[in-house]
Amino acid sequence: MTAPITALIAEDEEPQRTELRGMLATLWPELIVVAECEDGISALDAWTSKKPDVAFLDIRMPGLGGLEVARQAGSPAQVVFITAHDEFAVKAFDAGAIDYLLKPIRTDRLTETVTRLRSRQSAAQVDLTALIDSLAGRLTRAETITWITASIGDTVRMIPIEDVVLFQSEEKYTRVATASDSAFIRTPLKDLMLKLDPEVFWRVHRNAIVRVSAIRQVKPDGDGRLLVWLHGITEPLRVSDAFRHRFRAM
Repeated sequence: MTAPITALIAEDEEPQRTELRGMLATLWPELIVVAECEDGISALDAWTSKKPDVAFLDIRMPGLGGLEVARQAGSPAQVVFITAHDEFAVKAFDAGAIDYLLKPIRTDRLTETVTRLRSRQSAAQVDLTALIDSLAGRLTRAETITWITASIGDTVRMIPIEDVVLFQSEEKYTRVATASDSAFIRTPLKDLMLKLDPEVFWRVHRNAIVRVSAIRQVKPDGDGRLLVWLHGITEPLRVSDAFRHRFRAM
């Protein structure tokens, strides 16, 4: 008897998760959805424990984006990324090994994806690490930001991205910190992450992205949790468990 094909759906918007699950039930009724996740950290945990054959991953999710989930996953799977950005997705994705779906997901497009996934089920699994790294680089180059337009009181300031050492979520705003001052923007971290060079900026916590070159010290606290100190920032930042791997070599 043939083993059932299993899938993971990771999408932070519940209505879109529900819609995708329903579309898959119609187009691929024998597919078994073993996990539905609303953030990247739970998606990575589910991937590790459930070992799905197929993973549908939203590129922008709290905690970890879809690219990072796929990069860190320990078991192979066919990967389909979900994105709202048509202008760079078409150029950046290698449909031969990694597929993508544009929001809102159309039935005809999902039908094509399902056909490709089915045809690849009996083929040898491909190591996607290099492809994902290349994809991340191309996506970054496609829409990398060079300036931050931020508010300081009643004024608007243009901050060069080279001056920014920290992006930090604070309630409904994102704090943009340089070595000398701070300002606030409305763009959430999950949207910023795709516009920042991953070799220059690292996410260290669900509420913080730091400039790597601004890190002056990393060490554990009394409870064994990693703390990061940045040049020009007085208070240390806590590194969540999902991002400790970035500092193993340190």
